[in-house]
Amino acid sequence: MPSPSSQNPTKPSLFILLILLSFLFYYYHTLHTNLHPSSPRNPQNTPDHYRNLFLHHSLSSISASTISAHLRRLTLHPHLAGTPSASPTAQYVLRHLDLPGIETLVKPYQPLLSYPAHASLALHLPNGTVRSLPLSEHPTAGAVFPAYHAYSPSGDAFAEAVYVNQGREEDYERLEELGVRIRGRVVVMRRGGGPRGRVVEAAAERGAEAVVMFTEAGVERGTVMMGLGDPLTPGWAAGVGDERLRLEDEEVKERFPRIPSMPVSVDTAEVILRELRGPEVPEEWWGPQLRIRGGRVGSGPVILNFTYREDRKMATIQNVFGVIRGQEEPDRYVILGNHRDAWTYGAVDPNSGTAVLLEIARRLGVLMHSGWRPRRTIVLCSWDAEEFGMIGSTEWVEENLASLGSNAVAYLNVDCAVQGPGFFASATPQLDSLLVDVTKKVEEIERLGRADSDFSAFLHHAGIPSIDLYYGEAFPVYHTAFDSYEWMKVHGDPLFRRHVAVADIWGLVALHLADDPVLPFNHLSYVAQLLNDRLMLGERGLLDAEGLKGRSWFKHLVYSPAKDYQSKLSFFPGIADEIYRAAKTAGGQSSIQHEIWRVARAIRRAAMVLRGELIWREN
Repeated sequence: MPSPSSQNPTKPSLFILLILLSFLFYYYHTLHTNLHPSSPRNPQNTPDHYRNLFLHHSLSSISASTISAHLRRLTLHPHLAGTPSASPTAQYVLRHLDLPGIETLVKPYQPLLSYPAHASLALHLPNGTVRSLPLSEHPTAGAVFPAYHAYSPSGDAFAEAVYVNQGREEDYERLEELGVRIRGRVVVMRRGGGPRGRVVEAAAERGAEAVVMFTEAGVERGTVMMGLGDPLTPGWAAGVGDERLRLEDEEVKERFPRIPSMPVSVDTAEVILRELRGPEVPEEWWGPQLRIRGGRVGSGPVILNFTYREDRKMATIQNVFGVIRGQEEPDRYVILGNHRDAWTYGAVDPNSGTAVLLEIARRLGVLMHSGWRPRRTIVLCSWDAEEFGMIGSTEWVEENLASLGSNAVAYLNVDCAVQGPGFFASATPQLDSLLVDVTKKVEEIERLGRADSDFSAFLHHAGIPSIDLYYGEAFPVYHTAFDSYEWMKVHGDPLFRRHVAVADIWGLVALHLADDPVLPFNHLSYVAQLLNDRLMLGERGLLDAEGLKGRSWFKHLVYSPAKDYQSKLSFFPGIADEIYRAAKTAGGQSSIQHEIWRVARAIRRAAMVLRGELIWREN
């Protein structure tokens, strides 16, 4: 039995005690909150604060001078993928990504690459004179690889020359009208009719022996491989020692044109074109830089002696990465990418973008020093072997497809950061609003329907929302030995202000995607585009491939004119036609019913298109 002095407290005393404890808890909680506010309420720790800090570092001359210094260093020597000169450039990027808070790594692959072993081109005139034609840009090209088309097969041709303009379907049709033969000829082609590999293969389909391709500036190198990624490992990564297809496999052979090709300068092309005879060249076929007019398309009588030998081999390439781990969603990736390899010095393509990527890394390092950590993981990528066919990025996407498909937020690409004046952006629609908010000056955002840079594997293979940013459009030193730091300093961006602007835009888009609690995706652009597509395609659903009976040219089953011009039925012409026939002949009821069913099926097709559905079951 308890003693009288140890009695339990009464209910009123318990109530008073609870009130006192509640008051004390409230007092100390309020005091602690005032003295130590939580980070979301601290304006120094908000995403907006860090975005402003990121921009603040572009206002001084440090950003421009840093980018200029990077570009100068990156372009001291040519750095073609898979060659010894490529490794120092990779190490330079690796060193400048290796900042506190940024994890760095190098991922090698071993794809099939293509280099020139020997090339020659000579002009044989009817009088017996033989003239050897130059294939490089003298004197600048001393340190660079000879101009060539990667993956062009080895081959020889000794045949009459014929000018085919840009090698498009309509160009060959025009030559056919002029009575000019392509079979057995060496075609001289002006660049611009489509991807190099496609136009070379189109010439092969018409019986050409070889292709000589010129541009209206320097000698434009490039790949003629069709498709993306390593040709020996389609769909899987080109890891060292991994499975590979054989060169003689059809799947590999169809990636390359069947005839050889080589690039030449406009000066070399003019030497050939001046000697051609035959029908006159259509006026619209002369490019703006060609100095001759009123020439002939050939063929002949001059003969081109064409020789090319390819050195095709396995080579090691290196993708370089810098990773900033996200604090709250570390398994969500915002990926920024630029390729590092170049045909020659690469001041515009691609190292203007590489220099900007390194500047973004520097600024993010400053943010981390100030206490910032991204909500989601940011991955900075420096791709290799893009020029051969987006190989570095494609191999990495193929190797990480499952993870990227479920975890990648977006891919932000910059290839040539600055080519000239005027800002341009291409994007998938859900990123339109973010781009407009960041830039405040993008009037029209193009769609990424092309496949000419490292966004290709991310968007077209993995379905990841993507952006491509750049200043300027076509530039005259593209893929030539004149794409140098000096060209950029004099012509491209002398003060490097456009480079700084690309760093601002690229970095801000990345920070929004990495830090905003709710991803800044706006699918209204998609909705509007898809709705317009459906409204447009709904009309196509009312077409019938067979057309109207007896008038197959008319495909529309609702609005085509009726055969009976006196018909009072202003729509459903097939039904009107059968009613007209039935009135003149007996037993036409089944034909009328058939036309009614055709119209019913067409209306159903149109309805399904407007709803965006597939016809997969009977209603």
